[in-house]
Amino acid sequence: MKPDFEQDPNKLLPAIIQNAITEQVLMLGYMNEAAYEKTLLEEKVTFFSRSKNRLWTKGETSGNFLKVQNVAVDCDCDAILIRVLPEGPTCHTGSESCFGNAPKGFLYQLEDIISQRLSSPVADSYTASLVSGGLAKVAQKVGEEAVEVVIEAMTGNTERLQQESADLLFHLLVLLRANGITIEDIEKILQQRNQKSEVAKT
Repeated sequence: MKPDFEQDPNKLLPAIIQNAITEQVLMLGYMNEAAYEKTLLEEKVTFFSRSKNRLWTKGETSGNFLKVQNVAVDCDCDAILIRVLPEGPTCHTGSESCFGNAPKGFLYQLEDIISQRLSSPVADSYTASLVSGGLAKVAQKVGEEAVEVVIEAMTGNTERLQQESADLLFHLLVLLRANGITIEDIEKILQQRNQKSEVAKT
């Protein structure tokens, strides 16, 4: 299906922009037929700016382009959904989304707890005692848990595999924080790799 511009090419339709990886809604803009066609042709999101009264490619000033991955139109053909790979923050405030940053999952909460244990050790804290033994001890523990994950995966014990995977993730988070590395640092690397693979497919 295509957007319904047949009766009026200057009609403005709402275009919802979504991160193709995280599925977070990044922003809402409006497109006329020319903006829509330019978006498809250049594979960078272009809107019709009502304030500027002209076509406006997102990122033309900031460099934070929105690279189009796929486009969908709703059942009435009067709204557009565009999934993108953002090159930098989408919002002019510096946020990744104009609707604010996406809520973080439990792994981020656990990362915060680990950081607190490292900065303010508690007497009976397993995390603090583990790190106090040095990075070599933490790294060794990660290796041990990784071996356990492999063993359970090979034996087909799903419940044990889940438990050992949880142990591995926890100890890996401790090792990362002890080295000043965050989950977001790792996410950025994975996103960059994904973007490169998507480019290679084109």
